[in-house]
Amino acid sequence: MQISGRPITLLLVCLLGSATSSPVSICTPAQPPLSQISPPSPAPTVLPSLPSPSLGLVSASGASAGKGGCRLTVSPPTLVVRFGDPVTANCSGHGMDYSGVGWEVSPLMAEPGYTMDRFIVWTVDSMTEWNLTPMCYASVERGGQCHINVPLIVYKPPDNVSISLVNHTGAMQEHRLYTLQCSVEDVAPVENLTVTFYRGQTALGPPQSSSNRSKEPATEIFTLNFTPSREDDGAEFWCEAELDLGPEGPQHPPVVKSQHITATVYFGPQLGCPTKLQVREGELLSCEVRGNPRPLVTWVRDGQVVALPTSSSREHAGKYTVLAISRLEHKNFTVEVEVLGGGGPANSCNGYFLLAVLIIQMINWL
Repeated sequence: MQISGRPITLLLVCLLGSATSSPVSICTPAQPPLSQISPPSPAPTVLPSLPSPSLGLVSASGASAGKGGCRLTVSPPTLVVRFGDPVTANCSGHGMDYSGVGWEVSPLMAEPGYTMDRFIVWTVDSMTEWNLTPMCYASVERGGQCHINVPLIVYKPPDNVSISLVNHTGAMQEHRLYTLQCSVEDVAPVENLTVTFYRGQTALGPPQSSSNRSKEPATEIFTLNFTPSREDDGAEFWCEAELDLGPEGPQHPPVVKSQHITATVYFGPQLGCPTKLQVREGELLSCEVRGNPRPLVTWVRDGQVVALPTSSSREHAGKYTVLAISRLEHKNFTVEVEVLGGGGPANSCNGYFLLAVLIIQMINWL
């Protein structure tokens, strides 16, 4: 940055004015929306931006930078503001001999702001710029000057978040690979965005982020590969976009959720009962064969198609072949049926008890 004659001239005018009027005078031009000034000596070194910006104006503790006896404090130390909202920062010098403090906001948006007082306030009524770099500097009587860069993050929540399947509509098939896609529209800054995919209330992996470092709004697409199973049939999938503003951010960061999509998963026939099935006499012989789409099921015994009995008897015991036919595949199952007579094990216990009583009575007679 080149040295400008204007701040020096302005400083001289202020010094002359202060000698004839008040002990301290504040010299600033008419306040524009964005105040800035070119410092009188070397261009500042841009400090790295904070990794975890915060939402709104954060702590009033301030941030300091100094060289030798030069100290500056900016409060708040990090500016994070929603696009279109106001923002204010105060820069002050203390414990040093200086001739004034000023603000420079790059790129130059307005006339510079400079004062011989101990502090100067930078105020914007409505933040409508994405790439500003505020810097406060002080002209020190001995030692030149010092400066401090103020991290400024302008954010905008996404207009919309949506989830879909890539290149697929309708039902999915079990054990095939599919790709979920989450589209986050018109959000800034993208580097602070994280996206998480969900099945019901269960996260499908860690949050994803983008390598895009643009400060201006952009649309980002995130994807997740997954292989559905029959347990996913009827499950709801959705995604969530969050502006992760770090520990200095609000307790509730900006979060936008997508719509929910209900999965339909096709899977082949599955036997819903044990292959060795026990029933009691008089009970219904039942064994469900599940599948999606629902399969056509036929029971065969001794080469003959049979209907399952509604009241089982011992003659229904034996081996059955279950033929299940669906759109996806055909399957055969073998089920061995055992019919327990007269109430089953409970009835056998009663028989043993009566036999024991009879034996005891015969012993007493003898």
